[in-house]
Amino acid sequence: MAELKAAPVLSTPAENTFDQVEPASLDSSPRRTDAELYTVYEVARTAQEIRAGQRKCVALQFPDSMLGDSPRIVQLLRAELASTATVPTDGSSTTNEKIYILADTSYSACCVDEVAAEHADADVVVHYGRSCLSPTSRLPVIYIFTQHGLDVNDVVQSFARELDTIASDDGAAYTQKVLIMADVTYQQHVATVTDQLRGRGYKNVLATKVVHRPLGSIPNRTIVGADGADLDDESIDLHEYTVFHIAHPPKSLLLALAARVKSLYIYSTSEDSAGELLAPRTMGLLGRRYAKVLTLATAGVIGILVNTLSVKNYLKAVDAIRKRIADAGKKSYLIVVGKLNPVKLANFAEIEGWVVVGCWESSLVEDDAGFYQPVVTPFELEMALMSDDTRIWGHKWWGGLEALTDAPAEQGASSETTEEQQADKTEEMSDEEDSEVPQFDLRTGRLVTTSRPMRHRGPHKKLTNGNGTAAGALPNETLNGALALRAKAGELATIKGVVSPGAEFLKSQRTWQGLGTEFDNEDVFASTAVEEGRSGIARGYTVGQAAQART
Repeated sequence: MAELKAAPVLSTPAENTFDQVEPASLDSSPRRTDAELYTVYEVARTAQEIRAGQRKCVALQFPDSMLGDSPRIVQLLRAELASTATVPTDGSSTTNEKIYILADTSYSACCVDEVAAEHADADVVVHYGRSCLSPTSRLPVIYIFTQHGLDVNDVVQSFARELDTIASDDGAAYTQKVLIMADVTYQQHVATVTDQLRGRGYKNVLATKVVHRPLGSIPNRTIVGADGADLDDESIDLHEYTVFHIAHPPKSLLLALAARVKSLYIYSTSEDSAGELLAPRTMGLLGRRYAKVLTLATAGVIGILVNTLSVKNYLKAVDAIRKRIADAGKKSYLIVVGKLNPVKLANFAEIEGWVVVGCWESSLVEDDAGFYQPVVTPFELEMALMSDDTRIWGHKWWGGLEALTDAPAEQGASSETTEEQQADKTEEMSDEEDSEVPQFDLRTGRLVTTSRPMRHRGPHKKLTNGNGTAAGALPNETLNGALALRAKAGELATIKGVVSPGAEFLKSQRTWQGLGTEFDNEDVFASTAVEEGRSGIARGYTVGQAAQART
């Protein structure tokens, strides 16, 4: 009998075992006092809103960088709730709130993790740190952006120096139109910086405040005038304004503002470049995003990555994306993998490109250098699905799914056409398919024949009733039943009679078929004797024939 000479190839070799590494300090910053934590995490406001809403089960969601403070925040919050509790006349206590810490988010940290909160049966989520402000579908949310200190005088001086540098030819630096923004964690300093710049003589300086409005001229911001009133977006031409942003914005906001404003400067608050005024090169970032669009334009199989389960109307966006991919003759697969990383997506080798369905921040995968296939946003997918002669980039960009949520309703309204119009449309589609122009990869110049694997092939005919009028839309079986060359048995992989590119890839191109397939001799495992294993309970296992002897 032949014996195994080596372990299967997927076993970890002994030389690759992990060496013991001393754990490094997760946070080198000085430890905050309880008084500082009380202010930074707005414990008083949190307890007040919990009391006002009569919440009994509270879930605290922290980003990874703030998890070290979470136990102390729970202690401070419990103490604050106890100090503000009302004592009934019978003397019973009302401080019976349950508090849970969500130690690991299912998806992006900027989104509220309703899935984890519902595991604890929470009736409210307290979200700490940066947030995309995407509306939730099931649970109420208390947003705590956290309060961070800032050297306002240094910020004002940096902005003033730059304003003098970029002054117009007539030297009128004080006429420059300026817009002051900040990351949500520094939003409390915007009004102070704006007032001090106006005090220096810069009269055309406007402030911003945080609101939930992702499709506004500035995502999740509204512009505030000198009198403190909100200004209409249509009354402000952002192309005339220079934006000064306090702290590094998320890349999604940076790309969205790239073509909307005159220029953009960032006051850095990070440890490695604190106090520096940076001018990001956003046009280069947009150029790299457009390269991904061109790559995805020739993809025949597209994966739809769901990067959220709590953002409202995300299912409508998924339906809209699937329909648009199908209309383009491409195949889509819906996949949910939690937090994205290259290793997870590499398991789906048949996917030629990905589109992320998430909030307007998480739909953009910032560090996508390790991914094998391009990962784009819904807006970029729409650009990729356009034909080469109609695709116009225009330097515009958007990362979220908000612009797609109303697509199903609009399509439904436009579908109320007469049967004759629908039949004419079907015939026009047939003519277009018969005269499809070849598609080339604009990066390599090569002809691509697999970019539309789900297009109906073969001639079609228009059905009519006995009186000669149109019979309406052609059913799928009629379209596929026209005269055409039938594929040989086993030539194409199908699922329920429909050609499946994924199944075809699995059948023809995947090389790994399971453990032990590296052995050429198939009799190695077929001739191996089957032995009976252990049985019984933990305090007295028996092996093989010994178990039979006891019985």
